[in-house]
Amino acid sequence: MGDLLIRNIDDALKRGIIELAQTNGRSLSDEAKALIGEAMAGKRPEPADSQSVAETIRAIFEREGAIGDEYADLMDEVEAERKKDFGRPFEDFE
Repeated sequence: MGDLLIRNIDDALKRGIIELAQTNGRSLSDEAKALIGEAMAGKRPEPADSQSVAETIRAIFEREGAIGDEYADLMDEVEAERKKDFGRPFEDFE
């Protein structure tokens, strides 16, 4: 486990944490960890679903109400641009 150093804590805040630690029978460090854990509970971001780029773009189009020909046309353009690079030599490649 790693360490965490928090500088410039307001004296009143530190006294409050010390009082809570004494009330709860914990060390200052354990009380601070408990408070941080409680504050973070339920606030951690959900891991993003693994989506392909095409699925992500489709979701954006759907959210904007632009699904249909616009999406298909855009994806055709993306695919055409992608294929332009096939067989192209690398610049300054030795």
